[in-house]
Amino acid sequence: MENRVSATPVALVLIDQLTIEYGPIMFHQSGGCCDGSSPMCYRRGDLLVGDGDVLLGHIGGAPVYIGALQFEAWKHTELIIDVVPGRGGMFSLDNGREVRFLTRSRLCRATPLLPNSTQTSQG
Repeated sequence: MENRVSATPVALVLIDQLTIEYGPIMFHQSGGCCDGSSPMCYRRGDLLVGDGDVLLGHIGGAPVYIGALQFEAWKHTELIIDVVPGRGGMFSLDNGREVRFLTRSRLCRATPLLPNSTQTSQG
């Protein structure tokens, strides 16, 4: 499967810090009303990934998932995980650090992924 997500250098540094502090981590971009463009960062296994969640790829060794409805809206884009000043989501591991993850996007030319059993994965 083609990787449909990347991370900026500063995001990779924060991913490394969080991995040292918490162990293996994962990201989920749900697109819910409170998440907006902030991916949520969890200890790997703390969030149950559903059958409709799509694995976009890995950044800094961490899997990145997106909810099926949000995937449908963003399937023609590459997601770029960045870090900006601010506070992370209440349950996200970046909370309380005065910086937070932010999802940016750009159009990609690749064939869109289809949410099916070969392209989704359980965390």
